[in-house]
Amino acid sequence: MLLKTYEEKGLLTVTLVNGETSDAGVYAYRGDLVLKEGSLREGSTTDRKPPEALLIHSALIIENDKIKFINGLLPKLELLPVLVEKYKDDIAPDCIALIYVENISKSLKVELEGVTYTLLPFKQGLVWNELLEELYIEKSELKGQSAEDKVAIAYAAAKSFNSKAPLVSFAEAEENTFVVVKEAAVGAI
Repeated sequence: MLLKTYEEKGLLTVTLVNGETSDAGVYAYRGDLVLKEGSLREGSTTDRKPPEALLIHSALIIENDKIKFINGLLPKLELLPVLVEKYKDDIAPDCIALIYVENISKSLKVELEGVTYTLLPFKQGLVWNELLEELYIEKSELKGQSAEDKVAIAYAAAKSFNSKAPLVSFAEAEENTFVVVKEAAVGAI
């Protein structure tokens, strides 16, 4: 089982959902997906430092040990090839990929390894809520559903999602990036 393999390899962190949907053999995951593992701690062969890069707040649908749906947030566009390289063997050719990217200025589509990735600009908020809004899913549609089935509902809606974003090369997509400036967070005084 793909998610179990990922879990054993330490590729799933901050897990919110990890289980079978009401459709037998279809699994859902929500949490952070590791793109670059942290280095091993000194003297250890298994204990790692925190991951260096993540697909933040990801949502996955796995069917027949293939990723059929992937969503999440990349802090920088340059991490998209890292995601693709790490998981390309597990991504189905017909995978629906809706990826939020913090440092792009407009929606774009990029094809990598035969899969089209729809890239959406991300400003702030919760990735899951942004996805639901993007797919026009009302909270009432999710009421009473299991956490796994909520991800499956998003996947079903994503199948008919039609972005008008242009399909561009990765190099052209890189031309639409900018430097993200984050405000310093301040705690209690």
